Amino acid sequence: PPIPKPDQPIELRKSVLMRPAAIAIGSSTGGPQALITFFKGLKQEINVPILLTQHMPATFTSILAKNIEKTTGWPCVEATEGLEVKPGVVHIAPGDYHMTVIKSEEGKMVVRLNQNPPENFCRPSVDPMLHSMIEVYGPRILSVILTGMGHDGLYSCRNLVEAGGRVIAQDQKTSVVWGMPGTVAADGLCTDVLPLGKMADKVLTIVKGGQ
Repeated sequence: PPIPKPDQPIELRKSVLMRPAAIAIGSSTGGPQALITFFKGLKQEINVPILLTQHMPATFTSILAKNIEKTTGWPCVEATEGLEVKPGVVHIAPGDYHMTVIKSEEGKMVVRLNQNPPENFCRPSVDPMLHSMIEVYGPRILSVILTGMGHDGLYSCRNLVEAGGRVIAQDQKTSVVWGMPGTVAADGLCTDVLPLGKMADKVLTIVKGGQ
């Protein structure tokens, strides 16, 4: 998938007015530091679950979860099989596993982990996470694509936008690598392409039902 050239104008979608029931975050190269900055800026008034896939090997995702919680104050867990997805908590896909979500017979959102083949050369991958979220939350998802190499998240973000959900991405200037956010931006999927420092405020506005 093409990444726009630095001087190429990006077409933004019209804002979708809806209160998300969940937030999906995808990140890769440069992601750990970007995530710290993002969560430091994000007020903890967000009473929806946050699911996060950061491309990392096993054990490092557990360290990342602890680091986010310690430095930003956000409750953050490395997801385990059968874990109930809770509002106001960041759930990180464990290294070497795809993280998906299902709705249990009791109506709870529950994590399912698998070691299906890598997608977009990645495991964990953003696409299986977001595709499963669309199954259970429908269009009421805000997808946030941060710095990263490759195009993981592009296909699921297309499906999310077709369903009526919303995608925002980090801009080129503040990204370490403008692969993942660049491809969703070039594909015309985003309502906003923003510097990292402005993304938390935008997420808060969207969650509160604003544009």
